[in-house]
Amino acid sequence: MDVTWNMWHGCKKHSEGCRNCYVYRIDSRNDKDASEIKKNASTFNLPIAKNRKGEYKYPSGTTFYTCFTSDFFLKEADEWRDDVWQIMRERCDCNFFFITKRVDRFYECVPDDWQEIFGHVTMAVTCENQDRADYRLPIYLSIPLKERIIICEPLLEKIDLSAYLDKGIDEVVAGGESGLEARICKYEWVLDLRQQCVNAGVGFHFKQTGAKFVKDGRLYRVPKPKQGLQARKANIDYIPERNN
Repeated sequence: MDVTWNMWHGCKKHSEGCRNCYVYRIDSRNDKDASEIKKNASTFNLPIAKNRKGEYKYPSGTTFYTCFTSDFFLKEADEWRDDVWQIMRERCDCNFFFITKRVDRFYECVPDDWQEIFGHVTMAVTCENQDRADYRLPIYLSIPLKERIIICEPLLEKIDLSAYLDKGIDEVVAGGESGLEARICKYEWVLDLRQQCVNAGVGFHFKQTGAKFVKDGRLYRVPKPKQGLQARKANIDYIPERNN
């Protein structure tokens, strides 16, 4: 079972990949300010919620996709994070997955017993361009983790990850940017990333094209419902033999 768990809502734009943030876009449509960080009291304790029998509502093995309308290491959420770690400790029978652009705050934000709980917590890192890849990945690779995933989404330019892929990266995910103001994503950038992964024996997933997708020099404006479909049709995902 997969469940989305957003303990707080809102974020502060942090790097170039945040320029057209979907959270800001959606909140703006609803006359809300996504830069205002608010605790989601109604869902904060979601993984430990119980039914009338006193049993957890979500069974063992559930994967909680965590903090997808913010950043888990957001400074404004520091006061709430210890309680989240405690929930993760209690539900060590479940899996927790989150993506961060603030990997440089890792050691400020994790508990002393991180190495005892990271077995069921997966932390992916966003690298939207070469500058952020070269800044974030050395930090990311220094952290004790059970699994390492690089999210190149939105993919804003050609990125060379070859210096990092053979140092413990398990998968690279690539995708374009959505929304009316989306910047282009070129198929050649996606294919280049895929080839780097194949060369290094690292998994690759083409998640979605984005709204403005360039292939063979032609710009395609892809509606949101078809962005993931078109990526799947490309059929370029790569699963290394060792992971089969």
